Amino acid sequence: MDIPLHTIAVVGLGTMGTGIAEVLARAGREVIGIDISDAAAGLAVRSLEASTARAVERERITEEERRTTLARFRTFSDLQAAAEADLVIEVVSESYEAKQQVFRALDGIVRPTAIIATGTNALSVTRLAADSAHPERVLGLHFFNPAPAMKLVEVVSSVLTAPHAVEAVTTLARELGKEPVAVGDRPGFVADGLLFGYLNQAAAMYEAKYASREDIDAAMKLGCGLPMGPLALLDLIGIDTARTVLDAMYSESRDRLHAPAPILKQLSEAGLTGRKAGRGFYTYAGPGTSVLVPDAQTPQPAGGTTSGSREVRTVGVAGSGTMASGIAEVFAKAGYDVVLAARSLEKAETAKSRITKSLSRSVDKGRMTAEVAEQTLARITPAGSLDTFAEVDLAVEAVAEDLEIKQQLFATLDKVCKEGAVLATTTSSLPVVACARATSRPQDVIGMHFFNPAPAMKLVEVVRTVLTSDEVHATVREVTTKIKKHPVDCSDRAGFIVNALLFPYLNNAIKMVEEHYASLDDIDAAMKLGGGYPMGPFELLDVVGLDVSLAIEKVLHREFRDPGLAPAPLLEHLVAAGCLGRKTGRGFREYARR
Repeated sequence: MDIPLHTIAVVGLGTMGTGIAEVLARAGREVIGIDISDAAAGLAVRSLEASTARAVERERITEEERRTTLARFRTFSDLQAAAEADLVIEVVSESYEAKQQVFRALDGIVRPTAIIATGTNALSVTRLAADSAHPERVLGLHFFNPAPAMKLVEVVSSVLTAPHAVEAVTTLARELGKEPVAVGDRPGFVADGLLFGYLNQAAAMYEAKYASREDIDAAMKLGCGLPMGPLALLDLIGIDTARTVLDAMYSESRDRLHAPAPILKQLSEAGLTGRKAGRGFYTYAGPGTSVLVPDAQTPQPAGGTTSGSREVRTVGVAGSGTMASGIAEVFAKAGYDVVLAARSLEKAETAKSRITKSLSRSVDKGRMTAEVAEQTLARITPAGSLDTFAEVDLAVEAVAEDLEIKQQLFATLDKVCKEGAVLATTTSSLPVVACARATSRPQDVIGMHFFNPAPAMKLVEVVRTVLTSDEVHATVREVTTKIKKHPVDCSDRAGFIVNALLFPYLNNAIKMVEEHYASLDDIDAAMKLGGGYPMGPFELLDVVGLDVSLAIEKVLHREFRDPGLAPAPLLEHLVAAGCLGRKTGRGFREYARR
């Protein structure tokens, strides 16, 4: 059944409704904008005028196309204006009462063939449909903010929705230049279902004073390549909106990871709902602006050498793998003399040859001169024994992620390294204090969690234990800045910042597939297009390695004892079958063998 959707009504002209109206008008649809507030309607018109004017300036459209687009958008204050619409998209406030009131009124206004779509991202489409006189024509059409820029549209069908209605809005989404993803009716759908659990965990991490808001946001941007940190994103979305979504998710899942962090309730009830209020996790220059202004929590800019830090001139890196060679390269580039020690001189030489290739690529790409590359290599001395660490000022361990191996290495460093040397572990999941306790100087031990590939990734998580001295902490922060990395502070608990937030999100994506809620491809597309992630969760899992991911999930579950953190059975089954991701040729997907 072909249902042409030429005339479309948008009910609710807030930020999202205005954005949807713009997308529709630009795509040649007749748009009926409806809002009980004349001010909101006027603002929507001015917004479309401004955005199309910018498009003309940038030569994306002509002045004639602009005039035509503006003529397609008409605003009204009465729902009766929707009578001629082929499709009505409701984008009013996120409450059943408000939406049901609109749906009941529309039943007596729109034609029998018209489709009614809700823009909810948290409420049950089925419940809204059941209250309608024609539930078969009700579905969800979830755009993402800002609607003109974001490609993803989730098409949400209930058990009552007629297939032809789904087909019609899916075709419309494609004609609008969007990527439609078909999903079933559950709170959060795909993108928000994964995103809001992660945002909630970040809020709880901040509330527990585990890390500062700036460090949490910087960690996720630099460590995962995300366009925004979680707390800044909560401010953009609206803290009250996030709380509503999480409440709906928790009411269905009963998963503690979805239970809204108390700080979300506190901020919401205080009216500190984010950018729209001028204050949320951060403070803004005014309501509705993105300009940050300093407040009591804003860190003071660091200046020069930190008082009480130790001098570091020479660095020892223990290990021969990709991470060890990458870290050695980073220090050598920054002008430090580096001893690269492995279990044999041959392994150390192999690690240095890896650095040689890396530097050659930089020269070929014009990022470095051949002379600088040669000078960098000259600073690296390969060695087959840790005895060569006797005079280093900083020893960085980058061996296998096995606690017993690391403890043995730290016991050796304790005997070999001079008094006052800083001893650092690059562990991503093991307790730093367990390494410290293997020495007679736990105050000198700290975590420096680099991210792979170390030469490219800017983030270093600086992990201090309850025994780490202030002097050592200051030294490592200073050194991290000198090697042109961004240090973020966190204390010694499983996952630190990035992995503690990233891996529960990945685990929840696997659970979605286990429950046959959505496909691998749709989930990956949803998170890339709707969340701005550089990789979908299953792409990332296959790159990281399913065995590595399972090990981190187990560590998180063991430390926090939260049932929601238990590794998804599908992940365990794939690892048991030897399907570990790209490195074995098969993980969640199959890959061509090299």
